[in-house]
Amino acid sequence: MAKPSHRDKILTEGLKIVHERGFAGASVRDIVQAAGVPQGSFTNHFVSKEAFGLEIIDLYFDSARQLAAATLLDARLTPVARVLAYVDAHRSLLEGGSLNKGCLFGIFAAESSEHSEPIRARLVEIYAWMTDTVAVCLDDAIAVGELPAGFDSRQVGAFIIASLQGAVLLAKAQRNLAALESFATVLATRVLH
Repeated sequence: MAKPSHRDKILTEGLKIVHERGFAGASVRDIVQAAGVPQGSFTNHFVSKEAFGLEIIDLYFDSARQLAAATLLDARLTPVARVLAYVDAHRSLLEGGSLNKGCLFGIFAAESSEHSEPIRARLVEIYAWMTDTVAVCLDDAIAVGELPAGFDSRQVGAFIIASLQGAVLLAKAQRNLAALESFATVLATRVLH
């Protein structure tokens, strides 16, 4: 197995540092120290901290796509069960050690979208992908009769992503899962019922 390159170490460890401290709170020095590489390695591999930020957003997005594949795209579950599993998977992630971190997309949206057009634009694309993926699942639920024919999959998909992001943010601030559990309950009993 090949030894990880300095670039890979910077990305992997840098993602952890940014997730823990926020993008603004993670200095290049902190990132290279965590990666165990010389400071010059950062500028050798990334033209700017913004370029680095875009790459860790995409690295994190890889895990978001894997989460969607394991839940929203799991054809063994009914469509509504897939959406609920997606929300439940976020709960599991928070319980598994991310409660104090929240969602990296939310961190970037809060900290960087006003100061970096490329980061803002990338986040918009990612949130659109997430919304579309949920909406397709809801369309499947309509097709199999789990939801009524007039159900607005696109609007409810956007609602689910926005609400989930907000609930994760509140969980981070409150250091508990109450907001996420409330959202999951309302989603299951009122929205997708």
